[in-house]
Amino acid sequence: MEEFSETNPIRIVMADDHEVVRAGIRRLLSVDKSIKILDEASNGKDLVDLVKYHNPDVVLTDIMMPIQNGIEATLEIKEKYNFMCVIMLTAYEDSFHLDKALSAGADGYLSKDVGAKELIESIHNVMKGDRVFSKSIIKLTQKKYIPEDSYESTPIIITKREQEILNLVSNGKTSAEIADKLFLSVRTVESHRYNLMQKLGIKNAAGLARYSIINKDNFQTNKHID
Repeated sequence: MEEFSETNPIRIVMADDHEVVRAGIRRLLSVDKSIKILDEASNGKDLVDLVKYHNPDVVLTDIMMPIQNGIEATLEIKEKYNFMCVIMLTAYEDSFHLDKALSAGADGYLSKDVGAKELIESIHNVMKGDRVFSKSIIKLTQKKYIPEDSYESTPIIITKREQEILNLVSNGKTSAEIADKLFLSVRTVESHRYNLMQKLGIKNAAGLARYSIINKDNFQTNKHID
């Protein structure tokens, strides 16, 4: 795994339509010399242009911005540079915007009241291939999405293959990418995803992605069958 340092930093482009917020982010990140902010934008269109120019490792973006919003910009960035990590840094702590961000390909969704330590750790973690979410976002989604009685119910039993697929879903992999990684057909992967949705009582792909992220650690420790 690549080591980052002052001479080999994680390169970042960020976007927010408020200068005071961008200044705050710069201040939070300044304590870590292995992170370098290359440039910043005040709208989504300029963000996409800066990403094309700088080719950064990580993009930090707000959602609501003029000309082009952060979710639209993320979708465009991910379509052109799917290897690039994008973290939403937003005041919108709700499932609607979270689902939109995940569907656009975001690798993280953090509240704007995030502290320096959490933000820095999140940036390093997405570079390791993880998805990152503020605790407040996860708690909010749990309350909205997971029935309270599910915490007391018997753990859901899934097969080894379903567990592999669930973990890959939580890392943002598409059915085609999962099929390629596990040497399966796309149709077989879709069948496993459908079975998982049935077991978990989930109605759509965005719901499965959200559930897999929230419960990733739980499923890795649950009993499974072949």
